Amino acid sequence: MGRAIPATNKPRRYVMRHVLGAIVILLLPAVAMAQGMTQSAGQGIEYRPLTKEALLESDPSAALSWKILVDAANLGSSETRIAELTLNTDYVGQPHTHDAIEIFYVLSGRFGHNVNGVPGVLEPGEIGICRPGDTIIHSVEGDEPAVVLTIWLPGGAAAPFHTD
Repeated sequence: MGRAIPATNKPRRYVMRHVLGAIVILLLPAVAMAQGMTQSAGQGIEYRPLTKEALLESDPSAALSWKILVDAANLGSSETRIAELTLNTDYVGQPHTHDAIEIFYVLSGRFGHNVNGVPGVLEPGEIGICRPGDTIIHSVEGDEPAVVLTIWLPGGAAAPFHTD
């Protein structure tokens, strides 16, 4: 079931430092696993900068727009995908599921986060987590767009956001 971690009144730099630390902690097992798999095959992990050809960045005027920040194109494997999603006020979410963990960190706006029929609203600095098989509906609650850092583990769950 999704859950929210309350925002704090601490300065933004403090919050961002902790968010970045949490991201590193979340990604560490995936990177270690990838390192072990590729080293056992006698290969190392190769970093590749994300190119325009590998990145699908949507039209910012659309109801849902995104920028891919990390995926197989620059990570070298598909353990995770990270994107910045912007949901404009005209966004109408549809129920959907993923076969992966989906983690949301709200950067701005109010993000409606309905998980398995339980409605909630995440505000800047709050985190929502969905597990594989959860039914999710996203929405915008308020008169400004919601900007959300989204992490998928494994990264293949975000396939619609990527071009090959």
